[in-house]
Formats: sequence, C-alpha cells, structure tokens
Amino acid sequence: MFGIIRPCKHRLSERLQASWLAHLCGLCLALRDDHGQLARTATNYDGLIISVLVEAQAAREDASWRRTAGPCPLRGMRTASVARGEGARLAAAVSLALASVKIRDHVEDRDGVFGRRPVAVGARAVTRRWDRKSAGSASTVGFDTGVLLEAASRQAELERSLPPGGSVLLVTEPTETATAAAFAHTAVLAGRPGNAAPLAEAGRLFGRLAHLLDAAEDQAADAAGGAWNPLTATGTDRAEAERLCRDAVHGIRLALREVKLTDRALVHLLLAHETERAVERVFGPAAHAAVCRTRNAGPAADGSADDGSAHAATDGRPHAAAGEHPNDAPPRQAPPGQTPGQEPGQEPGETPLPPWVPQGPGFTPIGPKPPRPRNLLAGCAVWALMACTCQLLCCEHDDPFSRERREGWCQRHDCDCGDCCDPCNCCECDGCDCCDGCDCCDCSC
Repeated sequence: MFGIIRPCKHRLSERLQASWLAHLCGLCLALRDDHGQLARTATNYDGLIISVLVEAQAAREDASWRRTAGPCPLRGMRTASVARGEGARLAAAVSLALASVKIRDHVEDRDGVFGRRPVAVGARAVTRRWDRKSAGSASTVGFDTGVLLEAASRQAELERSLPPGGSVLLVTEPTETATAAAFAHTAVLAGRPGNAAPLAEAGRLFGRLAHLLDAAEDQAADAAGGAWNPLTATGTDRAEAERLCRDAVHGIRLALREVKLTDRALVHLLLAHETERAVERVFGPAAHAAVCRTRNAGPAADGSADDGSAHAATDGRPHAAAGEHPNDAPPRQAPPGQTPGQEPGQEPGETPLPPWVPQGPGFTPIGPKPPRPRNLLAGCAVWALMACTCQLLCCEHDDPFSRERREGWCQRHDCDCGDCCDPCNCCECDGCDCCDGCDCCDCSC
C-alpha cells in the first residue's frame, strides 16, 4: 500500500519542493545507514510523511533536523540538504517494517516471481532480517514496531475468517491501528504530547484511505487472477468505497486543524490536498469539483453561457456588429507605450523586418545560434555517462547529441496534474498555506 501520496513538482512551490526532496533523500539515507544498501529499496513516498510530521512539529530554529548529503546520481550528482535525526530514523523503521509485510504478502499470495520457490525462500529470509533491523532501530527512538507486525498478522487472520458480506471497515482496522500508532509517536519525538490524539486520528483515517484505495485500484486485477480483495469479499460497491475515502480525507483535514504545527505548509499539502488527489486518481473527480471549475471559469454577466462569442477576434479587433461587414471594423488601436505601426513584441525604435522575411505564426523568430550538435561517437559516450549517473531519468539535462535542454524522463512522465495549483480551486479548507509563492489559485490560499 505504497504510493498513495504522489506530489507533482508543478503543485509545489520552490520551498516546498526543496523540503519534500530533503525528506525523501533523508529517508533513503537513513535506510542505508541503519539497515544497509538493500533496505533503500523500501524508500517510498507515504513513509516519509512520518519524517515530515516530526519536523513540522519541532522548533524551526533547530538546525539539527538537516544535514548536507554528498552527490547522488538521482539528484544529478549534486549535493543537497536532507532531513536527519529521529524523524528520519522513525520513518525508515516504519517503511522497512511495512516493506517486510508487503513482501511477505506477495510470497503468501504467490504474486509474479514470488510464486517461484527459490525467490520465495530468499524473500522470506529478507523479511525476517528486515523485521529484526526495523525493531532495533525503532527501539532507539522509543517506538515498538511490534504494533505494525501484530497488525499485519491480525490482518491475515481477519481476511481468512471474514464472513461474506461483512463490513469493509473490519478489514481496514489493522491498517488503521498501525498508521495511527506511527503518526501519534511523531508527537512524542517532537516534544508535543498534546498532538498525539489528533495525529492518531489522522493516521487512523490515512490508513483506512490507503487500504481502500489500494483495494479499489487492484480490484479488477484481483478478480482476473482470483486473488482476495476486500471490496469484492464484503460486497462493497465502488460508490460506497468512494464515499468512505472522501469521508476519510475530510476527517484528516478536521484532525489536522487540532494539531499544533510550527510549519504546516507541507503537512497540509500532503495530507489535505494530495490525499484528495489520490481519491480522484482512482475514482475520478468529485461532482463539486466540476461545479467549482465552472464557477471559476466566470460566466457571462447576464447569466448566459459563455460560448466564446463575446471575446475579441484573434487579430485584436472587435467583432463586427449584426449587418456590418468585418472589413468595415475600425483599425486596431495601439496599446499604451506602443507607437502606431509598431508590431507587438517589437522594441521601440527597432527596425522592422523586411517584408520578404517570413513572419507570423509557425515561423521561429530570429534568435541566438543553436548549439553545435555532437557527432555520433561523442554523443554515445556522453549518453552512456549520463545514463550511468541517472541524469537522463531524474533531472533536467542537455541532450547528449543535440545539446538542447531537456527534462528528465521522470519529470516528463511522473506528473498527473492538469493545471498549476488545481487542487486549491475546490478545497474545503479556509486559509490554507500550502500554495505559498503561487498566484494562480482562485481560493483563499
């Protein structure tokens, strides 16, 4: 049940994007330092919420929550300020324990390669080692991962003994208990014991949301493969599952209002907005979202639908009135600061282009000379170097052959947002501050 939270860089301000990357890299490095290189495969977006919660409750002037990490291929071989301390260690222990549970489930269900006996034997050995490692590192920050492992074992027993038509919330209860314990312990680490109760409630609802979304996403595949699915086993239709998920998102927002945070921007974005994004990714946008987008589009003043007839023509001149020939329309008036006869975008006093030079849409304006492309041999050598350092995948780079600026493959494909800051247009929260530095929202953010 990893991957519920998938923030896109287009929905993050520069400050929040840097903070998000700091927690992601901090979780990865904490897994490496405490549990070895193989444990870095347990790095996941949902687990780093633990680190975010601990730091958001702590005093911001305390610099011990950050350290400078060395170059990494996934950062384009650049150094970065990453999260450290008890929050990152707790996030690493929880992520490793949950990864162990997930691998054990794959082995029991004989999913894919885990159905082969040699792979299953090796996977069981890895899960036993990760259970011991996560328990040891969690104990250093005062957390008992036995709560997570006990919930996982109780989950398996509950699925086997669940009567047909039982409540789906009975199935999600172990997951809710495990996430509630992890969320509540962040208040202990940050020295905010008063936040434990609301954070436990937020964690309980987040666990319910994660379990239901995972079940809804896998329902078709489970039906095709004959695997057990909580929605199918309990007879819960998708409409009811969607209602439960949206209620959980609303409950998380209510619980966060009672949590005292030093900086709530990233916490609010992840747990209030990205959870709603996850629900829309699985079930589609809610009905009220379409109403809000129609409202933000701005209907005509007389209440009639805006079909585009009231807009100006593309050449900058007003539409001709009824019975009037378009050519009889008055000429375009020069905007303020632009002399008559000056083309839009042309600097004052700049010599206009001769009439034989192609102009207009479809023709590239004269600009700086493009960089000289590399030959095949040099391009292949640079391509191999950039591929080995993950620059082609994970960061903006110069094309190995044409030298043109390109986005990484992850940047081009790991984006599910439509418009910038679109989640703010229909949010139910008053005065949210997760869109700092953004001026393209219509809400009260």
